[in-house]
Amino acid sequence: MSVTVIDAGEDVGAGSTPRATGGYRAQFSSEINIRLSLFSRHMLLRFAEETGVDPEYRQCGYLFLAETEEQLAGLTAAVELQKKCGVEGVQIVRMEEIAAINPHIALNGVVGGSFGSTDGFIRPLKILEGFIMASRRQGVRFIWGEKVTGFRTNGEWVKEVITGKHEYAAGSVVNCAGAWAGKVSGLAGADVPIRPLKRQVAATMPTDIIPPDLPLSIFLGNGFHFRERDGRVLLLLTVDPEAKDAFDTRVEHSWVQRVRTEADRWVPKLRDTQIDREACWAGLYEMTPDHHAIAGRVPGFENFYILGGSSGHGVMHSPALGLLMAELISEGKFRTLDVSALDPGRFAAGKEIGGVHLI
Repeated sequence: MSVTVIDAGEDVGAGSTPRATGGYRAQFSSEINIRLSLFSRHMLLRFAEETGVDPEYRQCGYLFLAETEEQLAGLTAAVELQKKCGVEGVQIVRMEEIAAINPHIALNGVVGGSFGSTDGFIRPLKILEGFIMASRRQGVRFIWGEKVTGFRTNGEWVKEVITGKHEYAAGSVVNCAGAWAGKVSGLAGADVPIRPLKRQVAATMPTDIIPPDLPLSIFLGNGFHFRERDGRVLLLLTVDPEAKDAFDTRVEHSWVQRVRTEADRWVPKLRDTQIDREACWAGLYEMTPDHHAIAGRVPGFENFYILGGSSGHGVMHSPALGLLMAELISEGKFRTLDVSALDPGRFAAGKEIGGVHLI
């Protein structure tokens, strides 16, 4: 079997991957995401051995912070589910424990939280590099700088993939175009509910105020979170973007002001540390209506598959989802882990995945 990857980017990492901040967690509130994280963690621990590239997985932890008793109850239910699924090192934490885990947080307004010690950080571009190197050793061909413009179909079969330069005969076709996956599916006449959502990242001027081994700390009220990376502190805030163009990745001045306000409130030691506007960036999440990935055969087709819509969790779940999709195509089923609930047809069938989404 020969495999060809066609990418619109001119070179490796021209899409969303280099814009990811590089988090890994098993603290989810749905069983399928928890199990995907555990499967991915197993593969991350073996990633360097199998691919030759170290993903730099560091278990610094994730600290979720509740500002209301209702939020804390949601975290408590999620932790119970995580433990049931086999997650180790996760617990509900109170004020003294939070202060010990991350002493840089202002606790006024916090009622409790959850902490997962095996959560932490990964390097998105290292993971991409590892996948590409391992794939090339297996004979996979990569074609850069070609945008898919259409498909030639015959009933339920995609016969050819058409780009602006060539036409490629197809045995099986996998749409893994990230935030653009909905558009690519539309070229075949398929309606797949994946939409882009801009997420912005503010980076401070170089500083050693926040140690690199502190956990990523997230406030559930508005999704403000921060972590150290490469000698800077990254600041993020879950706010709907102002841009009318859903694919716009410019950083908004008003957003920077808002994240600055949240940082001053929750991390007092950063008040004298300026944001480096030149170092800020934005990227695109690939969102689905239920905030879970889509993996499976596109309804109405026999050989057209889609893998996408991870809703911000694509890099961390990529080791698991990539292998599972390979199983589906080659064996006709998800053998290692049943993720049939992620089927693309679930939305039309009214089978969206429920659960409280923790960001």
